[in-house]
Order: sequence, then C-alpha cells, then structure tokens
Amino acid sequence: MTQAIDAKSSANSLVVEMAKAMPLPLIVIGNDERVVVANQRAEELFGKGTHGRHYITVLRQPMLLDAIENVLRLGGEANATYRVSESARDRHFDVKIRAALTKDVGYVVVAFEDKTELQEAGQMRRDFVANVSHELRTPLTAVLGFIETLLGPAANDSAARARFLTIMDNEAKRMNRIVGDLLSLSRVEADRRVRPRDAVNIPSVVRSVVQTLQPLADARSVKLRLEGDDADDMVQGDQDQLTQVFTNLVENAIKYGPVNGEVSICITSHAVEPTMRGPAVRVDVADQGEGIPAHHIPRLTERFYRVDAHRSREMGGTGLGLAIVKHILTRHRGRLRIESHAGNGSCFSVILPYE
Repeated sequence: MTQAIDAKSSANSLVVEMAKAMPLPLIVIGNDERVVVANQRAEELFGKGTHGRHYITVLRQPMLLDAIENVLRLGGEANATYRVSESARDRHFDVKIRAALTKDVGYVVVAFEDKTELQEAGQMRRDFVANVSHELRTPLTAVLGFIETLLGPAANDSAARARFLTIMDNEAKRMNRIVGDLLSLSRVEADRRVRPRDAVNIPSVVRSVVQTLQPLADARSVKLRLEGDDADDMVQGDQDQLTQVFTNLVENAIKYGPVNGEVSICITSHAVEPTMRGPAVRVDVADQGEGIPAHHIPRLTERFYRVDAHRSREMGGTGLGLAIVKHILTRHRGRLRIESHAGNGSCFSVILPYE
C-alpha cells in the first residue's frame, strides 16, 4: 500500500514538472476526475486555485467536458474547442485531450493551443472579401444598368445618353480608384517587414504635395497654410510612399473641411518625441471641418471604414486611404495620431523617427 502511494506521489511530481515546462496552457486530470496540476499559463487562463478541484468546475463548457469525459472513460484521445471572452475580445483555443499512463498511474492531459490570431485573420479576410465585393458591386451594377438602358429604351435619346455616359464615367473611375488603392495596399503589405533605406527630405515632400493639391484647394476656395518647410529634416524612407501618406491626409483635409476654409500643415522637429522615445519629425495636418465623433477615431484606419459612407463616396473616397497611411507608417516605424473634437475640426499627425 505504501509503495503504491509512493509510486503515485512520484508520478504526480513528474507530471507537475512536465506540465510546468510546457509552453501551452495545460491541465492534467487524475482518475478521480480532479485537477492534478495546472501550469502557469493555465492559471492565467482559468485563475489560480484549480488544483484539487473537479475538472467540471474549472472548464465548464459542455462540448469540452463531454470530450474529457469520453477520454476518462474510454482512454485514447479527443479534440475540442474552447472559447473565452476577455473584455471586447474573444479568445479561441484548439484543445487536445490525451490519456496518459505514468508508472501505472492514469491521467488525462488537456492542452490548449491559442488560435485567436488565426481566427481573427480568417475573419478579416472574410470581411475584406465581402467589403471589396460590396464596394465594386455598387458601381458595377449602376454601369450595367445604364448600358442596358442605352441599348434599349434610351438608344435614340441623345440627352439621356449624355447624362448616362457621364454617370457611367464617374462609376468606372470610382471602380478604378478602388482597384488602384487595393493594389497599393497590397504592395505596402508585401513590403511591410522591409524597412526602406533611402534618405527622404520631409519638408521637400510636403511642399511637393501642397503644390500638387493646390488646384483642388483652389476649386473649394480652401487656403493651404504651410509652416516649418524651411528646415532640412531627413529620414530613412520610401519617397513615393511618404508622398502618398501626405497626399492622402492633405487631400482628405481639403475635401472634408468647409468651403472657404483653411488647412494648415505644420512641420516640426523634436529632439525627444515622447511617442517615439527619441528624435523625430512631426507633420500635423489640421482642418476646420465638423470633427469626428470620438467613438469613430479608433476605427478610422480599418479598411473600408467610413464615418459618413455616403459623403465619402460623393467625394470619391474608397475607404482605403487611411488604411494605406497606417501600413506605410508601420513600415517606416512611424506613428499616426488623430485628434478631433465635434465642431472644432481634426488634426492628423505623422511622426517619423530620424533613425
């Protein structure tokens, strides 16, 4: 009897040490259906004090409990899933359940493999495909409808033909912008781990963007005010991509700010930028628009996310501009900061490290 107890104690000690060494959350259940050991990662997931408790009181999810019960009763192995909500995020685990025998002592080992990021990536892909399909279907449906009308009832109506062709031209250009932005986003994502090494003069890039967008500003009677462009702030970067960043931000400020308003672009150099914990150049693009409600700000860089979808489409927006900006800045180890208050306009700040 004493030998049996000693054997069981020795086996338990071995199991505990092995469980501690596992990088995954792991729970070991004895033949008495109580938890023999839960390693540190399992305690982070289920809380402390699981040792000695019945496994049902720890795990609680019916499908997982059924799988464990079958392995306890019949041996062998089983797979299950486990899902837990943490604040605003759901975590998903693949669970491997295996019967094990150590020095004539039986156990059931339950290992949890975190698949949350994989689940989220899959959901992002599904959402992305759905959004792309929706964004392209709307103008495509309009074009096909007008073509059908022009081939039929409006075949000899010159006034209708001119009006329809104008609309078709706008819708075709919209599809072209969406495809162009998708290709741009794809290229940026493909290079996101490759840090650019060219020397780029930020004030020069911003001046060029302002000159390019001046006709658009003039058309809306918007004044572009540029400050700090007389410096010589050089960063390591991709000039074309950084041009795209500032073009997107200044263009948005012009389009979504008021007619007869002002857009200010301010370039400043910081020996110690708190955001970067080191020297950096900062470019602030501020408009005098309606402002953005606070609950929208965290989602502005999501693909196809719009505060006002109808207005965005009217302005020629694709919903991808800020997503492209975010990915480009990530590649440059930079940051995008957004400040906005209802009725007081918005300020989009680009922060780029010198090194």
